Amino acid sequence: MVLEATMIVVDNSESSRNGDYVPSRWDAQSDAVNLIFSAKTQANPESSVGLMSMGGKGPEVLVTLTTDFGKVLDGIHRTKIRGSTHLATGIQIAGLALKHRQNKSQRQRIIVFTCSPIAESEGQLVKLAKRMKKNNISIDFIAFGDLEPENTKKLEAFNENIKGGDGSHLAVIPPGPSLLSDTLVTTPILSADGVAPRGGTDEGAADGGGGGFEFGIDPSTDPELAMALRMSMEEEKARQEKEGKPEDQTKGESLEGIPEENQPLLDGQGEASGSGGDKMDEDKKESYETKAEKKEGDGDGDKMDTA
Repeated sequence: MVLEATMIVVDNSESSRNGDYVPSRWDAQSDAVNLIFSAKTQANPESSVGLMSMGGKGPEVLVTLTTDFGKVLDGIHRTKIRGSTHLATGIQIAGLALKHRQNKSQRQRIIVFTCSPIAESEGQLVKLAKRMKKNNISIDFIAFGDLEPENTKKLEAFNENIKGGDGSHLAVIPPGPSLLSDTLVTTPILSADGVAPRGGTDEGAADGGGGGFEFGIDPSTDPELAMALRMSMEEEKARQEKEGKPEDQTKGESLEGIPEENQPLLDGQGEASGSGGDKMDEDKKESYETKAEKKEGDGDGDKMDTA
């Protein structure tokens, strides 16, 4: 569970109006932002996520680092589609937002959505990548929409120069029938956070129709319920392990004092054998001795009378 501060940079340029991704490029980004927020906060509840846009007249910070999902949703709904992208400036502002995070132990990460032509040159992006790497900031790119060879080459050059120990990834997602968020789950950007793929699978259906999700619930739609179920399962498992071990030991100790009954119930003379028979013999012997002592006492009394 990595503790991270993540700034998500969305592309709200005019290119995001295109409908080649279901239902549109902008709506696909909005759904993916919800998924990323859920994945980061579920991996570590103390991780925080911020949101900013890089279209229009210039980049704008919509939501500072927060753990409140409602603020992120509000920031998405307030965003307007307009203008062109400012990729380099947007990344630099996102880096400043991470620098002023409250919890300095959080690792810094920027996730950038880009679906429009990149105006910056390859040299500018390489220089920016080296600067971000020096500041220990990991940057993931989600490229979709305008996947021209020129754009892809620039992003690959940026990714090669920023790769570090924490990992910076480039995910190129072409148009297709699947949702952008469904494809994003299979990339290293989110697979490291243990996010389950969306949609039903044969295996998931065989396990009870849970749609391939843990507990049969999509964590991106109801993260609080999924977190509560996971914590409840862990607590129950810990309780069972704690109670099960002493119980087994108690059973073993209670069985140690019980003798095995390997002897027959009756001996050759028709009397009880084993520990039970021995006890009966002792009882008989004691009763005989008591009677003998009683007789001796009576005899002494008779002698005294005669004298």
